[in-house]
Amino acid sequence: MKKISAVNDFVVKFANVNGSGSASANEMFARSILRMGVPVSPRNIFPSNIQGLPTWYEIRVTEKGYLGRRGGCDMMVAMNPQTWDSDVKEIEPGGYLFYDSTRPIPRSKFRDDIHVIGMPLTQITNETYTDVRQRTLFKNIICVGGLSALFDMDVQEIERLIGEQYRGKEALLKPNIQALHLGRDYALANLDCPGMGLKVRRADNVGDRIFLEGNNAAALGAVYGGATVCAWYPITPSSSVAEAFQKHCSKFRVDPETGKNRYAIVQAEDELASIGMVIGAGWNGARAFTATSGPGISLMTEFIGLAYFAEIPATIVNVQRGGPSTGMPTRTQQADLLSCAYASNGDTKHPLLFPEDPRECFEFVAEALDLADRLQTPIFVMTDLDIGMNQRLCRPLTWDDSRTYDRGKVMTAAELEAGRDFGRYLDVDGDGIPFRTYPGTHPKRGAFFTRGTTKDRYARYSEEGPVYVDNMERLERKWETAKDLVPRPVVRRAPRAAKFGVIYFGSTSPAMDEALDALDAQGKPIDAMRVRGFPFHASVMEFVDSHEQVFVVEQNRDGQLRSMLINEGNLDSARVIPVLHYDGTPITARFIIAAIADRMARSNVTPIKKVAQ
Repeated sequence: MKKISAVNDFVVKFANVNGSGSASANEMFARSILRMGVPVSPRNIFPSNIQGLPTWYEIRVTEKGYLGRRGGCDMMVAMNPQTWDSDVKEIEPGGYLFYDSTRPIPRSKFRDDIHVIGMPLTQITNETYTDVRQRTLFKNIICVGGLSALFDMDVQEIERLIGEQYRGKEALLKPNIQALHLGRDYALANLDCPGMGLKVRRADNVGDRIFLEGNNAAALGAVYGGATVCAWYPITPSSSVAEAFQKHCSKFRVDPETGKNRYAIVQAEDELASIGMVIGAGWNGARAFTATSGPGISLMTEFIGLAYFAEIPATIVNVQRGGPSTGMPTRTQQADLLSCAYASNGDTKHPLLFPEDPRECFEFVAEALDLADRLQTPIFVMTDLDIGMNQRLCRPLTWDDSRTYDRGKVMTAAELEAGRDFGRYLDVDGDGIPFRTYPGTHPKRGAFFTRGTTKDRYARYSEEGPVYVDNMERLERKWETAKDLVPRPVVRRAPRAAKFGVIYFGSTSPAMDEALDALDAQGKPIDAMRVRGFPFHASVMEFVDSHEQVFVVEQNRDGQLRSMLINEGNLDSARVIPVLHYDGTPITARFIIAAIADRMARSNVTPIKKVAQ
């Protein structure tokens, strides 16, 4: 029978029951491989309930450093009878099934083309522990111990992780170490550990990269970016942004002399209240943000339109999930682009930033706070569940201590006192951005009435057509200004001339990196552009114009980024080819390769050369 053999290049998937305490043990397994210098990319796949339903934890191990989902799995650690059949079906031919063999399982429940490894985990646990809770928790550690032997891992790395987790808690430290070796010793004595084809070997391919969740990084970016106000309403998968912001603020936003907090965090009664508080804080001159997901955006749209038309800074971190309506709260998508880009009634457009990993979550949230002040408008940071709630390897976060916050055009009391003309919606230099004042700047000058209805350049109410047109044309000039302020796209040119291009963004990036390498190896060169901001920089349309056809890869059903490209760039839709993935799981390199290669074949594209894989 075929046997998958690979060193530092495989996918292992844990199938567990939510609430069983498996999450920390699974993460420990992933981190121990990382400590051995081998890049890993784990993804937690969990249900939207408290406990009892199936949950999975998938770990991509690859010394090459690919961080996207590959697709399929080489070993399934099947611990949930409820999902046994579908879990076994997912294993690649020649792969491995690791299961709890305490109770016999009918032969019909296995497959003839996979290798089965049974270990009586429940029996070992019950013979060792009498406490029910201990049996549940230590069973997971025993399982990790057994796997460490099968994969020939350095057990000392796992011991160090346990030591760090339970530092100062000797009552927990020693039993966890014992459980680890209980499983490892059994596997070494009873299983064919050297015989399994999947191995972990110490490498040096992690470098100085860090392991971080996108939501945590976004929260830290808000702190470094100068945010002092956060108003939010709990919603998966964004809640941990506000929670992390609170933790970071308690460390960095407390006056060392008085002990007073220099921040305000409000858990509002709903999303409407939270965005209203953010807008109110922004109007008062504070840097404020909220974190939400698609359903929250739906509720916020009227307030977002107010901030756009009244020109009030606001930053919104949208950790996207599957929709519409309640959708799939614990699954990922990139399906809120249209709802955010054109949120609210009438002619509204909002800048969007598209981070690809936790590092850019940190950078883009800080940048969004600057842009919100500079452009005096709502700014969206469009992350998603895949980035936000999963640990991801990324370059270290950096910050220039000499950096100053860009507060935009704010007229001072001295300027007002000197008699400078102040019109709240007066375009003084042609970029569409007017001056504003903070409340209370001057006792007699600089005041204005903030309204959501039409007004003239001096904030006076007016329904005259020419006055309205003047204001809307100025907002359009501001939009043109924004094109050179949002993050520029990143281009990756093929090593040889390419007729085709591909545009992608956000969490699609890791899978796309791998897909581009594979397509080039197949003799199918393709130029790539990662879009990082909306409105689109001029180079985006130039990229499209320079290719016969351009694929647009995104994780939604309707091709929302493609629609925006066609709409904003007046493009020929026949030249912009959608590649769409929207089942709620992160897109895989296999999916991208198959979709693009198939389209190339149907376009009568002949590979330049054939390269063995």
